[in-house]
Amino acid sequence: MGFDPSKHTVKVEMMAGLTTFLTMSYILAVNPLILSDAGMDKGAVFSATVIAAFAATSVMAFYARLPFVLASGMGINAFFAYTLVIVMGYTWQQALAAVCIEGIVFILLTIFKVREAIVNAIPLNLRYSISVGIGLFIAFIGLKNGGIVVSSESTMTALGDWTPTTMIAAGGVLLGAILLSLHVKGALFFTIIIMTLIGIPFGVTQIPEGFTLLSMPQSIEPVALHIDFSRFVSLDIEYYIVVATLLFMDLFDTIGTLIGAATGADMVDEKTGQIPSLNRALMADAIGTLVGSLCGTSTVTTYVESTTGILEGGRTGLTAFTAALLFLAALFFSPVFLMIPAAATTSALFLVGVMMLRAIVHIDFIDFAEAMPCFVTMLMMPFTASISEGIVLGMLSYVIIYVCTGRYRQLSATIYILSAFFLLKYIAPLL
Repeated sequence: MGFDPSKHTVKVEMMAGLTTFLTMSYILAVNPLILSDAGMDKGAVFSATVIAAFAATSVMAFYARLPFVLASGMGINAFFAYTLVIVMGYTWQQALAAVCIEGIVFILLTIFKVREAIVNAIPLNLRYSISVGIGLFIAFIGLKNGGIVVSSESTMTALGDWTPTTMIAAGGVLLGAILLSLHVKGALFFTIIIMTLIGIPFGVTQIPEGFTLLSMPQSIEPVALHIDFSRFVSLDIEYYIVVATLLFMDLFDTIGTLIGAATGADMVDEKTGQIPSLNRALMADAIGTLVGSLCGTSTVTTYVESTTGILEGGRTGLTAFTAALLFLAALFFSPVFLMIPAAATTSALFLVGVMMLRAIVHIDFIDFAEAMPCFVTMLMMPFTASISEGIVLGMLSYVIIYVCTGRYRQLSATIYILSAFFLLKYIAPLL
């Protein structure tokens, strides 16, 4: 969506980009920690994470002109470090090669509009349920980050103890809700900053010894271009399955995020149900993954936290470009950005979750063949902690019910092809 002075303002778009960046800046601290467990240099990974996020988000800003922000994906980075390297025994160089191949395949799929066809094949009711499911998922992430909800052996989840961290998190949710109710521009951003400052005397916001505003960027040389294709050229079938798994995880995480965020922001065409510049957005994601692998980081994907900036009014590529510039600035101001505690971002994630529930009014709950798959989609995202699993299980149940009730002619060939791949995903480990 191009910048139109009659509809958009620079201040709102930049504030939206700042809000999105602050909400997802935790990746700058978390990604280096996770990938360092795979034996990668933490400082180099930090710089690689920043450069990949800047490159991918800039493509989103100038090519797709949409307000979505990209960075190394959470969940996929854990799969990279703990499954591929630590459990399966691949070197991190071989794991980076899998990410590189994934990026190349994604670019080809995007050029031939295969990914766009997959998005457009998802039934309209399921698209609305994806938005709702993501809302529930990110609200749950926010509550977990703030310690309001914790794991429990007896009840699976439970309320956490009343600590300074949970006080900051809960207080932020209430403050953000009040500011939003008063229609304060930049409500989420101001809430994050205020709760970060309040967290200092409580010890929630940690100011390290020798704190400085500026720091020199660390070289990416220890991890950049260290890609080992030996497993790929040796026709290792297990390695090909690894690449396919990465493709699957990234594909449906990105599709789910784009559909959910666009639906929640009323950016979907009312007549066709399609997202504007979708193929260009998918290309930004694909290029980001390829660039990220070359720089030395795991799969780059579109972030669901982009919805925080969209809620602040971000609708154009200026929102994304603002976030991209802030990522680049993080190379020099990393101590400042890394100081924001997870509890301070709880409010943004939780309140965006509330806003994304609006799509539920469009779902047809009268027709049970539509209602049940939508419910599965919404429920399984937070329960499995995976956007892609929610989409897959929702679509499989949708197809099964339609076929068994004699409505199979109403489904497109694309859905049947996708469902066959989904079934293979669950059946293959049993063979």
